[in-house]
Amino acid sequence: MRPEIALFGDSITEQSFRSGGWGASLADNYSRKADVLVRGYGGYNTRWALFLLCHIFPLNTTTHPAAVTVFFGANDAALKGRSSDRQHVPVEEYKENLRKIVLHLKKCSPAMLVVLITPPPIDEQGRKASSKSMELPERTNEMAGIYARQCVDLTNDLGIRSIDIWSKMQETEGWQKKFLRDGLHLTPEGNSVVSQEVIGVFRESWRAAEQMPYDFPHQSKIDGQNPEKAFQQLQCL
Repeated sequence: MRPEIALFGDSITEQSFRSGGWGASLADNYSRKADVLVRGYGGYNTRWALFLLCHIFPLNTTTHPAAVTVFFGANDAALKGRSSDRQHVPVEEYKENLRKIVLHLKKCSPAMLVVLITPPPIDEQGRKASSKSMELPERTNEMAGIYARQCVDLTNDLGIRSIDIWSKMQETEGWQKKFLRDGLHLTPEGNSVVSQEVIGVFRESWRAAEQMPYDFPHQSKIDGQNPEKAFQQLQCL
């Protein structure tokens, strides 16, 4: 049976299988090696995500994902008193909610690779331009950075891996338009940054796709005159 990789997060995860998406890239990289499951919920913050844990990652099963990415924070960091006020989660609670998510996943399987991804940077002008009714951006890059740092601090406390996408994207000049299409959600180039970072962490901490076996024999191993030989060790129940 192929191992599973679960992508748990908000709209940036939900949209990750669109054309050029980071989830689609991950699935392509692990094609015939692992199954990539998208569990993204647009608009969700970590407070709401806690209600999903026992349904998406139940404890009373023997089958769990081998690796999980947890990509929340963009909505938690929405500013209090602005248009996305109801999504706001105080940063201390955000960090504690992430801790609860990680502990639940590790309770499912201590061997599970859990990778936290920070919220992305925010292009405030891009947010304003995306909505004519928005007088002030409902998110700021400064606030996203505060949440990103708490996410990284937590992974250091727990001894797990993180991807600081907030900092990584800002290393590139013109990141605002290059990586973000509406000041928040990712362009194909932004998705590429995320996929490269995730694949890199998986290669270092889990298994590189090229080191994993195919689920069934590669076509080059099948004898056209005697195909049964390639499948002789496989048995149907």
